[in-house]
Formats: sequence, C-alpha cells, structure tokens
Amino acid sequence: MSAGTPQIVGVVGAGTMGGGIAQLAVLAGARTLLHDPVPEALERGAAALRANLAKGAERGRWSAADAEAASARLEPVANVAAFAPVELVIEAAPERLELKRELFARLAEVVSPDCVLASNTSSIPITAIAGAVPQPERVVGMHFFNPAPLMRLLEVVAGEDSGEAALARARALGAAMGKVVIDAADGPGFLVNRANRPFGLEALRCVTERLASVEQVDRIARLGGGFRMGPFELMDLVGVDVGFDVSKSFQELSFGEPRWRPSPLSARMVAAGRTGRKSGRGFYDYRDGPHRPEDPPAPQVALPRATGGPLVVIAGEIPLAHLLLERAAEAGWDARTPEEIDGEVPFLILDCGADPEGPPLQGGPQALCLHEGSLAALDAGGSAVGFHALPPLERGGLVELTRGSDSPDAAAAAAERFFATLGLHTEWVGDAPGLVLGRIVCQLVNEAAFAVGEGVGTPADLDAGMVHGLNHPRGPLAWGDAIGLDHVLSVLDALWSEQREERYRAAPLLRRLVLSGRFGRATGEGFFPYYDDDTEA
Repeated sequence: MSAGTPQIVGVVGAGTMGGGIAQLAVLAGARTLLHDPVPEALERGAAALRANLAKGAERGRWSAADAEAASARLEPVANVAAFAPVELVIEAAPERLELKRELFARLAEVVSPDCVLASNTSSIPITAIAGAVPQPERVVGMHFFNPAPLMRLLEVVAGEDSGEAALARARALGAAMGKVVIDAADGPGFLVNRANRPFGLEALRCVTERLASVEQVDRIARLGGGFRMGPFELMDLVGVDVGFDVSKSFQELSFGEPRWRPSPLSARMVAAGRTGRKSGRGFYDYRDGPHRPEDPPAPQVALPRATGGPLVVIAGEIPLAHLLLERAAEAGWDARTPEEIDGEVPFLILDCGADPEGPPLQGGPQALCLHEGSLAALDAGGSAVGFHALPPLERGGLVELTRGSDSPDAAAAAAERFFATLGLHTEWVGDAPGLVLGRIVCQLVNEAAFAVGEGVGTPADLDAGMVHGLNHPRGPLAWGDAIGLDHVLSVLDALWSEQREERYRAAPLLRRLVLSGRFGRATGEGFFPYYDDDTEA
C-alpha cells in the first residue's frame, strides 16, 4: 500500500459533515466520488458543495478557476459499487455501530485490497468498526471537526489493528487538505473529545453544588479563561441531548469511570425538552433576542497619581504570586513580599501560599488564594476572603472571590478595589478549592495528563488538538505548565480531600512530574521543556 496522498477519494454521506469533507477533498486536488443512499440527500449535498465553492471564490478564499476545477472533480454516484477505483474512503454516516459495520463490509467487497477505509466517527471505537472488515489493518479513523471546511484539525485514529501505511495515507490526505493533523489511539472520545470532558462536566458540578449560576460559570470561563463560549453556551449550541448521549457513551465504554459520570442536571434538562438552541430553550432562553448581554470592558480604576502607591503585600512562590506582584507594580501599587516590609500596615495582603516559617502576615485585610483548599478549610477564624485566578491575568480578565459568614467587609472591599486597579473583573462565587475556573481548568489538565500517560496521544498533539479542534484559548498541558503543576495538583488534592470523590484523583503522570520537581515554566520543565523561553501560555 502506498502511503502517498490519494488521488481518488470516496465520501459516503452527503450531509453537512460528508459534504464538508468532500469539499476539502476536491479543493485538495482529488477526484472525489460522493455517495448517499438517499437520492434527494445526494442531490442536495452536491448542490450545496458547489454553491459553497462559488461562495468561497466570491469571498476570495480561492480563485474562480480553482472553484470551477474543484467542482469538476466532484462526482456524485448512486451506488457504492462505483467506488472500485477509490484509494481512500471516508464515511460520514450516522453514529450507529451496526450501520457502520455493514457499510464497511460492503465497501471492502467493492474497493481494492489496498484502499484505506476511514471513519469520521467521533465516538465509536475504530476497532469495533474494523472487526467487520477482512483486512482490519486498512481501517483508520479520520475525525474531522464541525464545520469541516473551517476547523483546522484532523484527528487520525489508530484502531487496534490499523497499519502504519493506512495511517500514513490518511495523514497525507489531511495535510493536502490544509489540516493540522494529530495522531490519537483508539478509545472513548479518542484524544481531543476525551480531554475536553471536564469543560462541561465540571461546570455542571459547579452549578449542581450551587457554587455559581449557569450565567456566572459561563462569564468566568469567557473573561477569566479566555474561552470563546462558556460551557453552558456550548452545550446549548451542540445540543444538551447530544452531550448527554455522549456522556452516557463515555460511561458505558469506560465501564463506569467516575471522571466521566453523566450529570443528573443534563438528564433533567433533556427530560424537560430543553435541549438547547434547536428547541428554543436550554440552559438559556433563545426565543426572544440574545440569550445574554455583551461582556463588559475592563474596569478603569486608577490609583491616585502620587509618589509610591499604597502598599500591597503578596506572599507565596507559585507563578500566580509572581504575576500578581508584576501586575500590581505596573498598576502603581507599592507591591512587596513579606520579607520586604518592616512594620508597615498594608492596604491588602494576598496570601498565595506563604512560607509558614516566614514573616507573619498581619496588619491589614487578607485574601487567601484557594489552591490548597476551600476558604472554610484554610481560614478557620474567618478573618479573610478567598480568591483564585489563573495566568495570564491580562486586562479584562477575571478573578473569583468568595467569603464566609465572618469574612470582614473591609477585606472584601479591599480585594475588589485591588483587582479593579489591575483592570480585572471580579465575580463572587461559593466556596471550594480552586473556585470555578480553577476546578474546570485543573480537571482539564488532569484529564489531559491521564490521556498522555495512557499513550492516547503526545502532549504536543493534545494541545494542538484542543486549540485547533475546539478553539480553546491555549492547550491544557501548556496552561498547566504556566499555572504551575504543583498548583494544579494542590487544587485536585484539596478537592479529593474535601469531597472524597474518585473523579478528583490526580493522574499518575501529573503527580510524578510534581514529585520530581518539574512544575512547568517556573522550573524549566513540566509537560514541555522551557529552556530560554519566556513566552506566555
């Protein structure tokens, strides 16, 4: 079998995904046979593809000549028997295992013995599909992300028996299509969708535990994390019922992995018919105008122009502490560590894990970073407020705050004012280790570490997949390295300690990195090496 770029490609399924894949194939220069068992669907799909080629030319994405040539390479066919000369077939049929097995068995009878059979499935194991083919080594996964013509990622999935030549041919076609191609091993969700599970599931937990509302969680994800959409907005867009079915599939395929347990909140939403945008209601109401207001601009609170601004003390060695010192100095604060003060009364003390043997933190209102536990666990006396935030802390970002019943009003007001002068929004939420964004992101890092540790993909492929396939603001592993893997592990261990749930157990790879002193950027190595590298996550 040649590993070169196939010149004749077959696509089964002329719906949105199949039509998008066929469009990529014809633009890549391949003669492309498109089939759908429903004649009307085939006609609509081919017409839509040609219309998209024309629109792309009008918008300058390619020339009119390229569009015309690509359109000429498209050949709608009424029967898969016409696929005999095809070098690689991609199926984009409905997500039903028996349907795909029957289709692949039929294709195997028609195409040549060295034709690669690829499935675009996002959830069905490639190994299970390949079992219907006499030569399972030629069956691979080619998981495109929706919409296929626009999303840059292609996940090439190796089943238990997938041969290297078949995988290489799939990669070559993906590269010709202009995709960022990553490799993934077979398993629930493959690499990218698996690593993204905590984005929705942990958000659902935050709401069911009344840590924050749906609107708050989404706002925190957008402003604090830099995500284009919050997890609940995304669930509504995809379909709450679709997401719930995926959760049940993960639970079944993993034989009950606690990290992937479906949420009862999703079950209730589906039972109520609130399945998202397509039904008019999901976690938001779409029946009358925009579902939410626009996010506000960065706070514009400046310190008085004077020599030497108010004193703020920032304690701790985690990257967040150093970042806060830097941001505070830029905003005009007299920002110091505990070792640099001598009896002066600060406006605010930010404790990001102070050395217990260092100078005492006293004399001013206090805010505790909640990476090692909840405020209730870390401040039994009720003398402080809690906060949590993640790098890169750019203007317009967000810091979460929490308070107990005895937290002083002075500490709450001082924390709000301090972060506002840094151009950061604040959001008051319930008490928990890592608060909202910390829980979600640390679980994303943890799931990514599980996937890499189990050989599902490499750190580089995983991070590229999350950015190019799901529009994450940064890869979770690089983000973990920027946060500090010791910080990430502290949040997870605190969640496990306070909740005693297996879903918060740390990935062995993550714990080994921390035990070996590889915390990320701060130590020069984490999931990635950082030698003479000062770029931000």
